[in-house]
Amino acid sequence: MSDIFTRLINDVRQCTLCQESLPHGVNPVIQMSPSSKIIIAGQAPGLKVHQSGIPFDDKSGERLRLWLGVDADTFYNDKIFAILPMAFCYPGKGKSGDLAPRPECAKTWRKKILEQLKQVELIIAIGGYAQQWHLPERQEKTLTETVENWQNYYHNTTPAIIPIPHPSPEIIYG
Repeated sequence: MSDIFTRLINDVRQCTLCQESLPHGVNPVIQMSPSSKIIIAGQAPGLKVHQSGIPFDDKSGERLRLWLGVDADTFYNDKIFAILPMAFCYPGKGKSGDLAPRPECAKTWRKKILEQLKQVELIIAIGGYAQQWHLPERQEKTLTETVENWQNYYHNTTPAIIPIPHPSPEIIYG
């Protein structure tokens, strides 16, 4: 692992940029290695993940691993999967679900991290925030249409991108 990558990850894990805006404090939750092949680009950790410090350590994670057809050992192998949400800390609860990811996080860290992940072959963009970042000006009118037309992004981007909905267990997909 390069000194630049190690320093960057340490800086992310010690980040307090949004501390004043986070009702539960900071606890950046990420997973990656310079040799990661797949990026899971989600929104932001939920409360349970914030508390455990383990990415997708909740029902959404169970559903995501089911969708991907991988077991927990494979999913948590950072040489395979980088887990890089749009914001690294739990943003707090809103009127209908969690608040949006804090924008300072992606603005400060995302480009620097992506530049260090040179082995990535696939980005799985979960939900609107990740799709807006990874598919700027290329999305359909709605998230549903973007997901339905995933082949357009998978075949026409490098690395390949697959947009998917959030794997929330509360949402029933038809």
